[in-house]
Amino acid sequence: MPPEKTPAKYRLIAEHLRAGILDGTYPAGQPLPSEEILAKQFGVTRPTVRQGIAELRAAGLVEVMMGRGMFVRSPHSRPSYTRPRGVRQDSDGRYVEADGLRWTDAENPTVTRTDAPLALADLLNIPPGEPMYSYDVLQTAERGRLRQLHRTHIPFSVLLDTKYEEEAPPPAPQLYAALTGLGHDLRFTEYLRPRMPLPDEAEALRLPDGVPLLHILRVTLNEHGKPLALEEFHLPGDDLELSYQL
Repeated sequence: MPPEKTPAKYRLIAEHLRAGILDGTYPAGQPLPSEEILAKQFGVTRPTVRQGIAELRAAGLVEVMMGRGMFVRSPHSRPSYTRPRGVRQDSDGRYVEADGLRWTDAENPTVTRTDAPLALADLLNIPPGEPMYSYDVLQTAERGRLRQLHRTHIPFSVLLDTKYEEEAPPPAPQLYAALTGLGHDLRFTEYLRPRMPLPDEAEALRLPDGVPLLHILRVTLNEHGKPLALEEFHLPGDDLELSYQL
């Protein structure tokens, strides 16, 4: 029988710290021992310690703050932000987000004509490749502390025989009033999944290494269940939870 491999030293460091985080030895929000202390404790170099820390960062258990050190993120602690999801209509007829946040465009929305990829075409119940209006914008709230990437897709087929054959419709949420003005009674369905961000998404959302994003797809439907538009929201997934009223 071949001898068992000894785990690499950086993995031993990662496992030691992971166990301490999960059993409460290192509480959430508290600093971990410094690279120097861990290097002496395990008899390794500081680059080896960094390899172990990198594993914990990728698992979302540790956050490294420049100039301050390494801090614990407990998987059991509650996040700082809880945001209700949904759309409601005010008494004056305006559609607003259920979380009540005032989102501001950090830049002018980018408007493009795109062809529906297979995954989005399936949700919109249109043929793949059908042309759509697409809007992309980075939005901020709470004086820039909260950030999200927001994309709106509107199939051309939804706009046939309307005034928007000649002019581009507005992006959401103004789009909801425009669709209501065309005689639609709106319904909404959301699909949520976490994933790791692409480099440009991580940069725009200011995500540290190893932090996932929340990818939300919201489909706007009419009273007959026909999809009219689709939105994509990309939100930081490190200190945020979403709530849904069922």
